[in-house]
Amino acid sequence: MTEPVAYSISAIGTITSPFKQKFAIPRQPALANAKGSVVFTPEFNDANGLRGIETYSHLWLLFLFHENLAQSWTPTVRAPRLGGNSRIGVFASRSTFRPNGIGMSVVKNLGHEQKHGQLILHVGGLDLLDGTPVIDIKPYLPYSDSVDDASARLLEQNPLPQREVVFTDAAQTELNNQPHTDLAALIQQCLGQDPRPAYRQAEDNDPKTYQVIFYDRDIHWQVTAGQVVVTAIKQVAV
Repeated sequence: MTEPVAYSISAIGTITSPFKQKFAIPRQPALANAKGSVVFTPEFNDANGLRGIETYSHLWLLFLFHENLAQSWTPTVRAPRLGGNSRIGVFASRSTFRPNGIGMSVVKNLGHEQKHGQLILHVGGLDLLDGTPVIDIKPYLPYSDSVDDASARLLEQNPLPQREVVFTDAAQTELNNQPHTDLAALIQQCLGQDPRPAYRQAEDNDPKTYQVIFYDRDIHWQVTAGQVVVTAIKQVAV
């Protein structure tokens, strides 16, 4: 039996993202219109590496689940879409706990720039944690990457939650007095997917107050009468 070969991979850049913690990040790319950037490392800070990339509307980002790399993996994982109790094979899942900790996301190409000598690629439809290491970028090719007759029966049988998101008067006032023009949409898109643990998602009245940080704002919310109710939006203390 052939011995496994060890390879070394270097990050080509780092993600800047409105998502400062894993909780409430969209479960897949394009489920929220979150915008971010790839900031290239010094070794790859060369615009020639992006020559021609403007001809593609979408890109694949390959990245590392950097906060999970030190943790072990198992052949089976608990599937959130099955209530968090049933297990499926790790290779039949998008689990972040993987043998090599590699993830992939399709993002919208929003263009690139050199800013004070720093190469930056702007992307949309992001589902990545701020600070995520990017290990490769590839163009998305519709003729080969989009499969018309593809199916995903697990997801078809267990669709994502979709809850209405409302703001209390106090939260709406706080929302109106903050600088991020896309924060309202981000809250609605991400919290509408009900990021609570799978075992609580069936509860339409949940007294627990949850918190999540988008940009520099701490969002407080509950689930009441089937709605996600945002109760406060506070600036994160620096």
